[in-house]
Amino acid sequence: MAAFFSINDTQNMGLALKLARQGIHGVGANPMVGCVIEKNGKIIAQGYHQTYGEAHAEINALNQIGHQAHDATLYVTLEPCSHQGKTPPCAQAIIDSGAANVIIATPDPNPLVAGQGMAILEAAGINVKIGLLKEQAINLNRGFIKRMKTKHPFVTCKIAMSLDGKTSMSSGESKWITGESARKDVQNLRASYQAIMTGSGTVITDNPSMTLRQQNVDFSPLRVVIDGKNKITDSALNIFSSDAPTQVFNTNNTQTDDNGKLDLTNVLQQLGDQGINSILLEAGPGLIGAMIKNQLIDEFIIYTAPILMGSSANSMMQLPIEHMNEKTELNISDLRMVGNDIRITATIKS
Repeated sequence: MAAFFSINDTQNMGLALKLARQGIHGVGANPMVGCVIEKNGKIIAQGYHQTYGEAHAEINALNQIGHQAHDATLYVTLEPCSHQGKTPPCAQAIIDSGAANVIIATPDPNPLVAGQGMAILEAAGINVKIGLLKEQAINLNRGFIKRMKTKHPFVTCKIAMSLDGKTSMSSGESKWITGESARKDVQNLRASYQAIMTGSGTVITDNPSMTLRQQNVDFSPLRVVIDGKNKITDSALNIFSSDAPTQVFNTNNTQTDDNGKLDLTNVLQQLGDQGINSILLEAGPGLIGAMIKNQLIDEFIIYTAPILMGSSANSMMQLPIEHMNEKTELNISDLRMVGNDIRITATIKS
């Protein structure tokens, strides 16, 4: 039977999710987690996981009350850990605090936890309920969850195109397709990913910096370059500036497929092994098409400008399709205006 949650429970978990998101730039390979502690109808502590390798959300909240949570209820956005990692297990700390109830949004898919945290709490006599605002909690940590299940990061492909589906002129010129509002929105988008990926063609043609142009953001996503033909040799390129770290994947460090091309699945595997949960793909039509062909894109965010660029301009992807029954169908999950441009969020239909 499904657990019953009150309006008050929902409000407290909503606060915990809001707290969790504050850790987006600090938790690294770990999930974002928030915790709210309530007793006698009053919130007595709250916390979130702030920095990779340091105290988790539950501990940060318990520290505020000297780990005295007798008869209190903890609202946690992800199942408390049950193992000794870089920090002690949170489940045991909750037990030791005297808490009576723990409400969890979603289980932790990490094989080191995966239900064990809940089992430990229940064995200690704590009332555990799960599933409150589950979908929001899963979406918050979709990158971490995917990496735990598949060992690959969550990949979002960002595209800026004209109304007739073009992303650059035949010469490669592409500044600017979208307006200033959309370009600012892209900066906010970049700030929510651990890595930004592009291809060597884009690096050589545009010489992009691929950094965050935002004030008061002490965070730099890893810049990832796919260089299947080992073209990147100029260390003076903007991609190698000191503003952010850069990793180049070429035939010297990456497996190749039967056609001698870089194995993009191996690239994602390597990034997953490094603890990268999320990637924003900003690339040319060749790499985008190859990623789609290999089923490595989880989501598209497409900024569409009210302009026409003509038949000689470059299309958004190289994905040869000869017949209608070979078409790729998408599910649109969000559609909104950003300035004068349209922002479309979509996923490939399974």
